[in-house]
Amino acid sequence: MEIKFYRFKVFQVLGLLTVLLASACSTYLTVPEVKAAIATPEPPTDTPIPTSTIELAWPTDTPVPTIFLTNTSTIEPTQTRSATPENTPTMNMATVAPTTDQKKDLPLEIIFPTEAPLEELDWRPPLYPIPWAINKNDHFYFTRPISANTINWPLWNYRYGGIYEKWEGVIHTGIDIDAPIGTPVKASAPGRVVWSGYGVYAGKHDSQDPYGIAVTLEHDFGFRGEKLYTIYAHMNEAYVETNQMVNAGDILGIVGETGATTGPHLHFEVRWKQNMFNSTLNPELWLAPPQGWGVLAGRVMNTSGSFFTSQDITIERADRKKAWIVRTYGEKYVHSDPYYRENLVLSDLPAGDYIIHIDYETTKYAYNITVNPGTVTYFRFKGKEGFYTDLPKVDGFSPVPEE
Repeated sequence: MEIKFYRFKVFQVLGLLTVLLASACSTYLTVPEVKAAIATPEPPTDTPIPTSTIELAWPTDTPVPTIFLTNTSTIEPTQTRSATPENTPTMNMATVAPTTDQKKDLPLEIIFPTEAPLEELDWRPPLYPIPWAINKNDHFYFTRPISANTINWPLWNYRYGGIYEKWEGVIHTGIDIDAPIGTPVKASAPGRVVWSGYGVYAGKHDSQDPYGIAVTLEHDFGFRGEKLYTIYAHMNEAYVETNQMVNAGDILGIVGETGATTGPHLHFEVRWKQNMFNSTLNPELWLAPPQGWGVLAGRVMNTSGSFFTSQDITIERADRKKAWIVRTYGEKYVHSDPYYRENLVLSDLPAGDYIIHIDYETTKYAYNITVNPGTVTYFRFKGKEGFYTDLPKVDGFSPVPEE
């Protein structure tokens, strides 16, 4: 079996802050040692992206960073971007651009443990304030619907685009957050209640509705000129009424296990353009990350350029002490971000160095990547061609919520 290894690296960021309907458990793996040799790869065919040095100045009176970019490379970039887009008076914006170099003839053997995996980290730093975007293509408009003093991150096997184990072929259109019955469910951003109770799927009262007791918010800001909605499902009780106005953090109800579920949890969705089941986007690209942590997004394709669907991808810490399994999106009812066009997202990663492992046909591919804090770090994989570092084309939409 041939093994290819690529390295994707950005200079370390200085001054970081310390940072579909059923429940399951968050899982990652311990990777104790590295042994086997790998072959020298062919480099990606894309134009290299310039090396950048990034300095972050963190003021004491505001959590929004001032960012300075200094280009130290003699290679011309393939894209240029304004450091401060128009209509963003409350944010300082910058693009965090990755750079690459090749690492050859390094040993690699992943030995997965047979014992049960360790528990997910049960601590997170405070979240970035919303709206948050230090990259002009990000849109962290929403805060977590569960308080930070408990688990408020997605269950690993019930992420967006996954396929239900119990209902084969049914695609998960949101994320599930494990929480005990009675946990307060909070509004993730300001808006108006447009649904409260049973029937959010059918659009009329139905005690057998798969969402159970749910609340839908139509937010008082939009994205690319279209409306945004969030869904909070499987609650035991809803405390709000239709047409009621709420602010971020207001309690909408409490966690339960109503509807099609095997245990108590919160199902959370982000809908764009229309308040419909098939109008969702991945919430992990919309929920503000913990301070000093970031989000990894990837477009994983086969050699012909089609999505590599429902495939388990391993994201491993560079020190090989921990790994996460993330599954690419299924084929129906889910949508990629209009900019990133991704089919894989892993949020809540502490900023730092990681290795992406993808098995494609008879070859194992590995890719070194640095996850940057407070933003989306992006990669692309195309079958036998391996990994690429080029970012999607910039198409000029605003990074802040539209009034």
